[in-house]
Amino acid sequence: MDFKYDVIVIGAGHAGCEAAVAAANLGSKTCLITMDMNKIGQMSCNPAVGGIAKGQIVREIDALGGMMGLITDQTAIQFRILNRSKGPAMWSPRAQCDRNKFIWAWREVIENTPNLHVWQDTVKELLVENGEVTGVKTVWDVTFQAKCVVITAGTFLNGLMHVGKNMLPGGRMAEPASYMLTESITQHGITHDRMKTGTPVRIDGRSVHYDLMETQDGENDFHKFSYMNTGVRHLKQLQCWTCYTNPETHRILREGLVVSPLFNGQIQSIGPRYCPSIETKIVTFPDKEQHQLFLEPEGETTQELYLNGFSSSLPMDIQIKALKQIPAFKDLVIYRPGYAIEYDFFDPTQLKHTLESKVIKNLFFAGQVNGTTGYEEAGGQGLIAGINAHINCHGGEPFTLSRDEAYIGVLIDDLVTKGVDEPYRMFTSRAEYRILLRMDDADMRLTEKARKLGLVKDDRYELLIKKREAIERIVTFARTYSIKAVLINDALEALGTTPLRQGCKLIDLINRPQITICNIAEHIPAFKKVLDEITERKEEIIEAAEILIKYEGYIQRERVIADKLSRLESIKIKGKFDYNSLQSLSTEARQKLSKIDPETIAQASRIPGVSPSDINVLLVLSGR
Repeated sequence: MDFKYDVIVIGAGHAGCEAAVAAANLGSKTCLITMDMNKIGQMSCNPAVGGIAKGQIVREIDALGGMMGLITDQTAIQFRILNRSKGPAMWSPRAQCDRNKFIWAWREVIENTPNLHVWQDTVKELLVENGEVTGVKTVWDVTFQAKCVVITAGTFLNGLMHVGKNMLPGGRMAEPASYMLTESITQHGITHDRMKTGTPVRIDGRSVHYDLMETQDGENDFHKFSYMNTGVRHLKQLQCWTCYTNPETHRILREGLVVSPLFNGQIQSIGPRYCPSIETKIVTFPDKEQHQLFLEPEGETTQELYLNGFSSSLPMDIQIKALKQIPAFKDLVIYRPGYAIEYDFFDPTQLKHTLESKVIKNLFFAGQVNGTTGYEEAGGQGLIAGINAHINCHGGEPFTLSRDEAYIGVLIDDLVTKGVDEPYRMFTSRAEYRILLRMDDADMRLTEKARKLGLVKDDRYELLIKKREAIERIVTFARTYSIKAVLINDALEALGTTPLRQGCKLIDLINRPQITICNIAEHIPAFKKVLDEITERKEEIIEAAEILIKYEGYIQRERVIADKLSRLESIKIKGKFDYNSLQSLSTEARQKLSKIDPETIAQASRIPGVSPSDINVLLVLSGR
């Protein structure tokens, strides 16, 4: 058997799967090495994809030709759009998935992707010669040669799990940790640290009193994750439920803090601020008498339920006792307790925007090993790493995304520019240009770019062209069609909006909050005819057109701001200065700039500790 590849990907989680499929689809001979082929694409925590800002990332992955959106649609058991009460910049898709079907859907893709081979084993050593990666060696002493290596090991590097005082090595419950690889990497000068995360108890649904909880239904409209014309989601849509902790629950949890690994010194690693354990919640918010919990199904047919909001590493008996104080769980039976896990990660400021290491050539990192949390953040990184690993093997310009092009661009720029002091999670607030990064237009922003790479095939590209043309027809008609007051006023009054005093363009009516494209088209036959000519993805296209019309001013204003700031992105400074010798810079700026060695003035301006006056110095020295 030939163990020589263009690209090797270590780890078959969400980052690894996207990286491997992207590299292989672009034409690189690729090998995905995983410890367990039955856990490909495993959802280690919540069996859900998307959420605020995360859902936009999944749509970007899909627009770039990645797989997460398609697999989520195929295995979704509940779908919702979050933040509907806010503007479209904040709308975010989220889906509960069937955990096991998600795995097998990914495995089917992996095993049927040309140029992609899977090897079940554990990598123990990174092979490097003259500062360039040459391959890997596994625990079975199999040596793989490669031009590029992508490390996507998740929480497995020296993983250690905690339930109360009990500590057990592992990368996930019932799965072994990976040893020796961290040490093999760091001996070359790459620095690492430890992080922690956690997961909640898994509940036997037969023990739950559902009648004592509120239901949370999904939505069954046209929305989904993929832009491909795959129709609606495939699986039966199931209910979720909500309930609340109470003072008695909190009393039991509070008494257990002395044996909590998070509070007794047993765990020292960096933890997530935005997804805290239940014990952290009661300490941080001591006056709060209840916290909301979400009970979510793990699959279409299983009784296993995930208790979102109750992540914990307390001893198992305390977790159960505390939960039994909640009426719905008074007869609680669990499959396994919640637990915390510590693992190694690598400082992402050691990476380029391509996610290639600055220290070792042709070595890439993606996912939780970069200090992030979340399947979506991992998948986005994996896609970019896989694309650039292929480019490094076969030539071409590095592929990166800017902050005004994608949430993936914001994510990677934050990582390589600012680093992490806690597990990084994407939020809409992290993006300066979120009206430009909406969930409805990721294909408009990114599919053309992926087409030029060769990652987007003809079928996806044709869908983009048809969608763009249909949107343009709607917007152009609305902008040019004149309406007479006498012919529309009765309809306007029926729709609860002020009648016209004189004629106007249709676009002016659509801009009214009470008016939508659909409700006004019913009263304008010529406009209805334009809409009726759209035979595929009609609702998606109408929604996208309406957003462009109603938010045109906001979009244009943000585009102008982004274009102005892009001037700083064009001023390249990497390798131009010996920052330590520039006494006109502040001491902190010299230290930070020397460490990160930013590509552009714009990136330098985003480094914590680099002030506007420091940027002015660099502009002067750059002759600007």
